[in-house]
Amino acid sequence: MPDMMKKYNEEIKPALQAKLGYKNVMQTPRLTKIILSTGLKSSVERDAFGEAKKQISLITGQMPVITKAKKNVANFKLRIGMSVGVMVTLRGARMYEFLDRFVHNALPRVRDFRGISPRGFDGSGNYNIGVQDVSIFTEVDPDHLKYPLGLNITMVTTANSNEEARELLKMMEMPFSE
Repeated sequence: MPDMMKKYNEEIKPALQAKLGYKNVMQTPRLTKIILSTGLKSSVERDAFGEAKKQISLITGQMPVITKAKKNVANFKLRIGMSVGVMVTLRGARMYEFLDRFVHNALPRVRDFRGISPRGFDGSGNYNIGVQDVSIFTEVDPDHLKYPLGLNITMVTTANSNEEARELLKMMEMPFSE
């Protein structure tokens, strides 16, 4: 069992339940899944998608899928079925393991890091953060990166509001800037 998962079950869940005044343990907000995605230009070389899949699988330990366009968009020269990005969904133990590595290893490696923005909440308790360069993860070797790659990380929670989700993520040691 990952350390972050153990910490959530033993410390965070009871503390959140008491702080938010819930009578039932199942009402307590929890992290459901973490989605990592990246978009790539369809005009770039085809091996860019293979490279992105390789880097994201190194970061997450799980094989990502290539996402396809669902509509034709003439301005982007995009047709239905063309590859547009790479994504992976993490749940369970892998999710908590990734969150632990992201908070304790990757974020401190960001240059001039002063905390993450508290404005990334979407109104229903989910949090989004963008990472401009995947080389902040220790699993990625910057010398072997052929194409610049950024990530969008979405943390989906069962929280009813942004305040509950912020409290959950704060207790999970997310370094919000105030």
